Amino acid sequence: MTTALASRVEPRPAEEDVAKPPGRWVRPAVFGLLAATALLYFWNLTASGYGNSFYAAAVQSGTQDWKAWLFGSLDAGNVLTVDKPPAALWVTTAFARIFGFSSFTVLAPQALMGVASVGLLYLTVKRTSGPVAGLFAGAAFALTPVAALMFKFNNPDALLTLLLIAGAYCTIRAIEKASPRWLVLAGVAIGFGFLTKMMQAFLVLPAFGLAYLIAAPASLGKRLLHLLAAVVSVVVSAGWFIALVDLWPTSSRPYIGGSTDDSLLELALGYNGLGRIFGGGRGGGTMVVGTTGGGMVETTGGGMGGNVGFGGESGLTRMFGASFGGEVSWLLPAALIGLVAGLWFTRRAAGTDRTRAALVVWGGWMLVTALVFSYMGGIVHPYYAVALAPSIAAVVAISGTSLWRGRAHLAPRVFLSLMIAASAVWAYILLDRNADWLPALRWIITGLGLVTATVVLVGVPPLRKLVAVVATVAVLTVGLGTAAYAVETASQAHSGSIPTSGPATGGDRGMGGPGMEEEGSSAEIGAALAATTTKWAAATSSSQSAANLELASGKSVIGIGGWSGSDPAPTLAEFQQYVADGDITYYVEGGRGGGPGGGSNEISEWVAANFAATTVGEQTVYHLLS
Repeated sequence: MTTALASRVEPRPAEEDVAKPPGRWVRPAVFGLLAATALLYFWNLTASGYGNSFYAAAVQSGTQDWKAWLFGSLDAGNVLTVDKPPAALWVTTAFARIFGFSSFTVLAPQALMGVASVGLLYLTVKRTSGPVAGLFAGAAFALTPVAALMFKFNNPDALLTLLLIAGAYCTIRAIEKASPRWLVLAGVAIGFGFLTKMMQAFLVLPAFGLAYLIAAPASLGKRLLHLLAAVVSVVVSAGWFIALVDLWPTSSRPYIGGSTDDSLLELALGYNGLGRIFGGGRGGGTMVVGTTGGGMVETTGGGMGGNVGFGGESGLTRMFGASFGGEVSWLLPAALIGLVAGLWFTRRAAGTDRTRAALVVWGGWMLVTALVFSYMGGIVHPYYAVALAPSIAAVVAISGTSLWRGRAHLAPRVFLSLMIAASAVWAYILLDRNADWLPALRWIITGLGLVTATVVLVGVPPLRKLVAVVATVAVLTVGLGTAAYAVETASQAHSGSIPTSGPATGGDRGMGGPGMEEEGSSAEIGAALAATTTKWAAATSSSQSAANLELASGKSVIGIGGWSGSDPAPTLAEFQQYVADGDITYYVEGGRGGGPGGGSNEISEWVAANFAATTVGEQTVYHLLS
């Protein structure tokens, strides 16, 4: 390709479009996008009950005790926290404190964050590539199945995704005029992302830093100085809470769940950090996390074998496999093609070129995140991919609209037709994995896609109506499969700790939640616990079982050993003191999700040796005040 041709097909018109006043259609289109997103995310919202009971119980505890809100305690008596930092719980608990604790107030904040994420993604892409690209990016993101899942569910990922998009928006604003203020704000967003889901928030930093270093209109020294200020803002906005936890007397706060030494920093570097990437440690071994289809679900560190709920085999194709594929990969082939095309056509552009800077931001985010997820050897779940979805949508929107503007030339048409054809063929493959669900859809998408790709490659005649038809069909081809999956996902109830997208196979969608028998037992025991007046109504092994009892009773329950059963909280001596002080009414035997450790076996043996047992439902219960 000659330099002259390259300059003609460079997506410069996008920058000219950004400077123009928006057309009359833009504002109604944006409001329509946000309204449709809200309808999708709020539709049938409370069918999922409390969603992930583990986090819902922590929200309930936060509404009952201010310290539990601050630290993210599972129980209002503040024995131990959940195994994540509490930023997402701060938001949801605030909502529940204002409007009352219920299924709706637990899940509604996530849906609101989803609408905000779509709107902010639109604004970010619009700044570099115009309103059409912004609308396409927002719609593609909203209709990604994993987004339709996680913005209706109460895991921390909804807030994390919103903060990452906020970081990208601030970075784009910073690049425009080499603004250290906007770059520092980007750092603040990522710092609070760390307080939401720890080191996962840092995966976007290489892309943000590289884009600013390449494209900000300032001297190299100033750019480096601004980046240093941004790093400081990340450290401060993430580190203040770590310092608070370390400085707070340990006797006056809950144990940090998931850590080995009651340290939030160790939790970030260990179980929720390097342990997730390399496996082993507390993230390795064998841990029973729940039941599905009547059988036990187990996971082992180091690749997770073929277990779909734990990512499947690690490797370069993981994002396209049975675990992650239907969640997020619908537009990934098109995004990879578009990224190559966009970087090629802007290779000779000025250093401050907005389109290239945007592609570095979003493309770098996409590549780094996808590669880390692909090769993680520790615990990884498919729903993590919601943090990848905004970057895929943005890359497809930016590159696709730019190539469409350059369709008068053969090279852009080749890449654009490849994006359309790849999306259609990949949608066929993904839909074929659930061949009994809407079987005709995959054939419709493939037919439309191949025909549209051919028309684009040959060249669209310059007739306004015909151009509009081809553009519309191209968008439908790219988005129909993922949209159908997203709508189906939004219509289903989800529970447990590992929710999944796509057509239902019977019951609600999720793993690690209570089975039918345990739900019945929890409800029956919960009715008995509701009448207690002690500091803790009961104690039981593992946080999952404690969470179910808390939600059933509205009372505080100690989850001995935390999520995995290995947290040393409470110790046997502490538990014996609680009983001696008359602070616990019942001990409920059993519980799922725990391995040995944390004193849970010692406590169970001590209770069995000193108190009489009764049976409530399917559970063995000891009255500790007798």
